[in-house]
Formats: sequence, structure tokens, C-alpha cells
Amino acid sequence: MHFILLAYLLLAGKLYSPNGSVDGAKILAAYSFPGTSHFMMQKALMRELIKSGHQVTMITARSLKSENLGSNFTEILIEPVYDFWHDVKLDFGALHLFELTRMTNPDFIKMLEIIGVKTTEHALKQPKVQALIHAKQTEGVFDLFIAEQFYGEALLPLARVYKVPVVTTSTLAYENHMSQIMGLITPWSFVPHGFLPFTDHMSFWERLQNSYTSLHQDLYRLLVYFPKMDAVAQEFFGPVLGEVPKVRQLEKETSVMLLNSHAPLTTARPTVDAFVSVGGMHIYPPKALPEDLQQFLDEAEEGAIYFSLGSNVQSKDMPPEMLQLFLQVFGSLRQRVLWKFEDESVSKLPENVMVRKWLPQADILAHRNIKVFITHGGLFGTQEGVHYAVPLLGIPIYCDQHLNMNKAVWGGYAISLHFQSITEEILRHSLDQLLHNATYKENIQRVSNIFRDRPLEARKTAIYWIEYVIRHRGAPHMRSAGLDLNWFQFYLLDVIAFVAFIPVAVILILCLVIKLLRGNDKKVKKAKTH
Repeated sequence: MHFILLAYLLLAGKLYSPNGSVDGAKILAAYSFPGTSHFMMQKALMRELIKSGHQVTMITARSLKSENLGSNFTEILIEPVYDFWHDVKLDFGALHLFELTRMTNPDFIKMLEIIGVKTTEHALKQPKVQALIHAKQTEGVFDLFIAEQFYGEALLPLARVYKVPVVTTSTLAYENHMSQIMGLITPWSFVPHGFLPFTDHMSFWERLQNSYTSLHQDLYRLLVYFPKMDAVAQEFFGPVLGEVPKVRQLEKETSVMLLNSHAPLTTARPTVDAFVSVGGMHIYPPKALPEDLQQFLDEAEEGAIYFSLGSNVQSKDMPPEMLQLFLQVFGSLRQRVLWKFEDESVSKLPENVMVRKWLPQADILAHRNIKVFITHGGLFGTQEGVHYAVPLLGIPIYCDQHLNMNKAVWGGYAISLHFQSITEEILRHSLDQLLHNATYKENIQRVSNIFRDRPLEARKTAIYWIEYVIRHRGAPHMRSAGLDLNWFQFYLLDVIAFVAFIPVAVILILCLVIKLLRGNDKKVKKAKTH
């Protein structure tokens, strides 16, 4: 009997070892947003799942074939890569990416809606994804569904099709609207919205703006965004599931959310066990640099500066006058500058500056001679700079970059500049401070020590919680009961109304009694006069 049970568990791919790990689970993953930086986290996660012996079938907007993940990895590639910037420009005009610094938060929230709906719809139209949705055999095919927590909610019905629990991963770390997914309250009084350039120490006017932006996003998602995602989900899953649950309900069925965050880069806030911080998953021990880069940095006697604006905003698109400003300042420095610049034919390049279309960022930041990291403030790059204790010069452009850099400035290990306001004097002074004021290095070393200090390293933490959800077939015991309440119950408005009603009722009754007594007095007096 025992041998039969053992054989069944092996065939089912659900054998649990004595130490509690899960062997050979079958996982369906869906990552439809084609942002290059987002896949830094996803690649690390897929690599670790395969390494842990699991079988992964991944719907992906970026091919991972170059990762050589082996026979346990099946890729369902979304082709062609969806050009979401094209749709954004149709709605917002001929938008230059460096002009995103001028975009209002309501417009940015609308932009994310356009990106999310279009990229998700594009993914669901793929023939191989359609085959997954309409598969005749779904029972026992997968043990878990993993998806990105980034404007792709119409993919969540896949978990209903295959009757499996859900784990999501967020590359943007915490976002205020996530509180509604997990059933808790995010206080707008000290938790800044992810798109605002605030810290957790806000003035009255900042708290007012923070509350407005957070409420606007909540209402926009409820009244505009969710209905569009519901329509997409119904269109593609309706033939299989009939009436597809609303995506707001599907989100609330998430067992665990893996967040690209970790103290002290994320401010303290209310949380639940299902929020798991795994910031820094993409950071591996440094590899050897290409020979030319190694020599360039090794011979930088006065140190070196590394400059990258990420994958979306490219340095080659910088206005010519701003490019000349940077080159003029760099050329006057005693330090060498290594610049991720997508056009290597840039003219009049100073002798101390090297440009390359692509650079192994984390491995460069690990080099002992790197003294300053000029960055757009993306979360992955910020984490790498902190991990290797390199002071930051931030030039945030959009999204969470402003928040990330403000946190770094507040922590004393960065200077943040507004791109359109940069002058030669400002840039030179900022670099001089970061290079020669030891306080910045001391502060980032302290923050780096905190960031690295954790009970279990990031990738192992992520695998533990994924296997935890598989072991327990979901995590309903970690689910907040707040998710079962109506909004007015959740915010205690019914209790507040009841408590407020009591003194009002007492006052009304007293007024009525007084009125009646006065009426009786008048009747008595009138009777006496007669």
C-alpha cells in the first residue's frame, strides 16, 4: 500500500521530502509585460525554480532561451514584442521619454492602464496561450500559477481554469492599491504613493497631495481600469469558465505576493504575512568583466563613475545641448567615466570617458574603483548601488524613480537632480560632493549592511514561500478577513455612523422632551387663564 502511494506521489510530481521542501512541482507562470528591467526579477526566479527541481511553463514577453534553463523549462513566447510606447504616444502625442518628468500623476495612471490592457490582450490572443485556456485536460496539470503583479489581472483566470493557487511578483515593490488585495489599510498620512517624490515624513500639503493621488488611483482603477480588464477576461475566458469572476475578486485570491523590496529601501508600513520582501533577487556574486572594461577600471587611479539611465530611457536620446553639458563636465574630471550609451559613435568623446551600448551593471558596480553611480533611480539599479555601497547621483524620470531617489536622499547616500534643471555648475558640484564628502560613502555603507542583513537570502526566501503555497495548496490561513467585508464595514463607517447616531439621537430626544414639556406648560397656563 505504501509503495502504491509513493508511486502515485512521484507520478503526480508532488513528493514532499522530510525537510518540508516540494520536489518536482509543475508551475505555470505568466509575464505579459515586455519591460526589459522587469525580467531581471523574473529570470532570477525562473532560474531558481528550475534549480530547485521544479517544472516551469512560462508565458513570456521576453525569451529566456539564452538562459539555458534546461528541459524542465517550457517557453510560450508572446510574439511579436508589443510596442506599448506606440499606444502611449497615440494618446499623449509625440511624447519624448525625457519629457515624462513633466507628466502629471493622473496621466501616468492612465498611461499604465493603456499599457496593461493592451499588453495583456496581446498575450491572450497568442495561439499557444489560447491552447492553454481551451485545454481539454486541466485537472492535475499544474500545481501553482505565478504571475506578475503589474497591470495584467486578466491573466488571473488561468488559475481558475487549472484550479491552482496563485503567487504574484511585484517588480515595483509596494504600491498603495495592494492593500485592497490583501485586506489591510495603508495610511496615506505616512506612506507615500509610489509615483510621488515624497518620503514617509510628509508636510501637510504633501499629505494632502498624497491623499488625493492615492484616492484618484483607487477610484480610477474601480471605475475605469477594472471594467476594461473585466471585459478582456470575459472575452478570452468566458467560453471556458462561463461568467468569469471580476478581476478585483481574483486578485483577492492571491496566496502570497513577492515584493521587490527590502529594508531599509522600503519605508516601514502596515503589512500582512502574505507580503514577502525579496528585494535583490537579481543580484548574484560578481562575474569577471570583459578585458577592456576591467583594464579601464583597474587603471582609474582617481576612481571611476558609472552612468546608466536604464533600458527604457536611453542616453542616446538625450537632447544635444544636455549631452554636450555632460561630456564637458566629465572631460574635466580626474575620474574615469563608464557610460551606458546606446550610440557608440558619439563624437568628441573625452579621453577619460568610455561608452558602450550595453554594460554588465552589477558586475561594474562591484568593482573597487567605482566611486559614484549616476542612475535614473530604477529600483533594480538602486538596489545594486546599495548592495555594493556606491553613492548615487539620481536623475529620476518617471514612476517610482522619484520615490526611490527621495528615499536615498533622505538616507544621506544620494543627491537627486531634476533633468531639465541640470546645469554645468549643478552637475559638477553634485559629483564633487559625492566623490569627496565622506558622509555619502559612510551612509551608503551603513544602508548596505542593513540591506544585506536578512535571515535568508532573497532567492531562497522566494522559493520557500512558493513551495509553502504549493505544500498547503494555497494559503487561506494567511488571508485577511477584511477581504470579506463591504467597504463601509472595512473602514468602520457603519460603526462610526452608529456611534455618531447615539449622541444625536439623545439630543433629539431631549429636544423633543423639552418641546413637549414646554407645550404642556403653555396648555396649563392657558387653562388657568380661562
